[in-house]
Amino acid sequence: MLVEEVMKTEVITLTPSESIETALKLLNEHHIRHIPIVDHNHCVIGIVSDRDVRDASPSILDEVSEGGQLKKPIETIMTSPVITVHPLDFVEEVTSIFYEHEIACVPVTKNEELVGIITEKDMLHTLIQLTGTHVQSSQIEIKVLNKPGMLPQVMQVFGKRKVNISSVLIYPYKPDAQYKIIVIRIQTMNPLPTIEDLKEAGYEVLWPKMPGMTT
Repeated sequence: MLVEEVMKTEVITLTPSESIETALKLLNEHHIRHIPIVDHNHCVIGIVSDRDVRDASPSILDEVSEGGQLKKPIETIMTSPVITVHPLDFVEEVTSIFYEHEIACVPVTKNEELVGIITEKDMLHTLIQLTGTHVQSSQIEIKVLNKPGMLPQVMQVFGKRKVNISSVLIYPYKPDAQYKIIVIRIQTMNPLPTIEDLKEAGYEVLWPKMPGMTT
């Protein structure tokens, strides 16, 4: 899945000379957490979060403050330089950027110009779609040898049953690197017939554990 398929294209922005107070108002009015800061060419030169603005705001207990801090330009608190991604980047790869840099938002640029934004909430929503958990389905986990050709072999069993597959994931089997786990979600609330087919074909089904069944 590409970034352009999940990014928001209507992005609220500010210029570096606008005030922190303006940023605070926009964050509250639009219920957002990040605002990209752009120059006159609409190129991203910084970004501010609700936490940045909150930290820069005077305390309600500070009786002598007249809010002068809020009049300062947003460039005094913005984060710069900014990590950006391209609309044609894969969402799966962008996920690692969020994790490695511990960020919650990434502007999307094309030819250095801002064209969208993607947040951790967007990423979570996309993960739900990729894993198929947003539709009524059953999850089956199959332990197989970690060697080429295993996925096509397993899929033949599902093909014979003619079940509709929502998603397919593969991850390592931690107790033994010689094996891996194939996770398949099928659009049925009764996976028992498919599980029986898998067992008859000689596959070890780790999940679900059906009563009266042995692996």
